[in-house]
Amino acid sequence: MTAVGRMAIGRNFPRASGVLFGLGLGGFFDGIVFHQLLQWHHMFSSLYPIDSIGNLEFNTFWDGVFHSATYLFFVAGLFVLWRSRRRPHFSWSTKDLIGTGLIGFGLFNLIEGLIDHQLLGIHHVNEKVERSAWLYWDGAFLVWGAVMLAGGYIMVRRKHA
Repeated sequence: MTAVGRMAIGRNFPRASGVLFGLGLGGFFDGIVFHQLLQWHHMFSSLYPIDSIGNLEFNTFWDGVFHSATYLFFVAGLFVLWRSRRRPHFSWSTKDLIGTGLIGFGLFNLIEGLIDHQLLGIHHVNEKVERSAWLYWDGAFLVWGAVMLAGGYIMVRRKHA
């Protein structure tokens, strides 16, 4: 193997940056689409239903805390990518960026879905439907996350196989 071939094998995309981008984008999607545009739920809407101005203010504040945390994930991903760009092993990889982004987005859905929806029950994906249907929406959210996680993993593995 030539020296150039050995160098190419050792070059990697900083996968942590893609996962952090995906975690942030997953939170942005959830907050923008489900909290704000569709208004299906808010951060604590199962515990503090949106039936008064006080509860709406409480939930809106915690939505902001949630969005701030997802913003920090995204900024951390940018920081990792920026710091890695000058390293000799760094390589730009669209497949790794998309694959690790899908992994992060999928992880967001799985972690948020399991903890907030199932374990703590602080909100559910679609609280505008009958309560008996909440489990189906929550389950679809988990499946969506698992599919993204698996798809991202396959994309990253195929590139390096």
